[in-house]
Amino acid sequence: MTSLYGSIHPADSVYLSTRTHGAVFNLEYSPDGSVLTVACEQTEVLLFDPISSKHIKTLSEAHEDCVNNIRFLDNRLFATCSDDTTIALWDLRKLNTKVCTLHGHTSWVKNIEYDTNTRLLVTSGFDGNVIIWDTNRCTEDGCPHKKFFHTRFLMRMRLTPDCSKMLISTSSGYLLILHDLDLTKSLEVGSYPILRARRTTSSSDLTTSSSSSGPRVSGSPCHHSDSNSSSEKHMSRASQREGVSPRNSLEVLTPEVPGERDRGNCITSLQLHPKGWATLLRCSSNTDDQEWTCVYEFQEGAPVRPVSPRCSLRLTHYIEEANVGRGYIKELCFSPDGRMISSPHGYGIRLLGFDKQCSELVDCLPKEASPLRVIRSLYSHNDVVLTTKFSPTHCQIASGCLSGRVSLYQPKF
Repeated sequence: MTSLYGSIHPADSVYLSTRTHGAVFNLEYSPDGSVLTVACEQTEVLLFDPISSKHIKTLSEAHEDCVNNIRFLDNRLFATCSDDTTIALWDLRKLNTKVCTLHGHTSWVKNIEYDTNTRLLVTSGFDGNVIIWDTNRCTEDGCPHKKFFHTRFLMRMRLTPDCSKMLISTSSGYLLILHDLDLTKSLEVGSYPILRARRTTSSSDLTTSSSSSGPRVSGSPCHHSDSNSSSEKHMSRASQREGVSPRNSLEVLTPEVPGERDRGNCITSLQLHPKGWATLLRCSSNTDDQEWTCVYEFQEGAPVRPVSPRCSLRLTHYIEEANVGRGYIKELCFSPDGRMISSPHGYGIRLLGFDKQCSELVDCLPKEASPLRVIRSLYSHNDVVLTTKFSPTHCQIASGCLSGRVSLYQPKF
């Protein structure tokens, strides 16, 4: 594995001469690896053949504002979301028109997830809403939808691979975990200004901190807040009486970040290990003078007390990032096998491993948090890299930068 990843070099660059698409905010491969889609600042979605690096199609007016995220539902159907508050569904077989446009958010839509078991689309935005869309009953006019969850300062939302948990990161440094996820129910947090949270390092580690996050964008600024934190789990009154954890039980954490024990931080990027073992966070200090990539292991086990959620997080690995491109969110990712992390680093990317041998996370869990190992650094951009993605089927990595260039990397022997 080390030899394979260590042999990766810049291969090709995709850079349209028109330069009308602006910064690259998100990259997404189709599940079969045959198409690479690019979400752009200037309303466009680009499609490429990642093997030949050939341009397939430009959706020049995919939205009316920045395109933030792309998610494939299968090998043909994919969804895009935008600062124009809408989500669009597209079919690769008929790209001249949208399948439909989904209206429901009231602010910038930043994230799309998909439950393959129920075929429910899940989106989140800066209006603080997580909305569920029933794609089983999709028409040209849209899909039936409902608000599933609401909380202020929402940044990113992810589902674990088995869709048993939902994780939500916030600009105020909190990480929310919904356990035993049931997307057919709705849950809303109303008293967020006095939200109490627990640090992941110890159940007895109680802290009180205030955090204020300045504007930062994935092309767009996030909210700012002032919140107090101490230790508490959020459960329904009924479940407390019954002494059991209900569906959608909520755990609120303030993840430990190296060097940030006495200062607030903003969780800007959130990803899940492909096997559901861990979560990957990109965190920035409130003063924007430090930036970290951190890996947190899910710790499963019996609840400490009957009404406690059954899981918490433990910081296992971390690394300080290049503090450049302030105000822009850098999206990082796991490799398909979970052994490697690709992280934007200045004008390029770094490939990070849990050890020098690119071992599985479960085979090299340290007793105390340890630095991630840099396997390889790759620089082929002339501007700050904002996003990177591994191909799901080929040994290839893509990255996109602020000036609109997309670079591809693959092994050279």
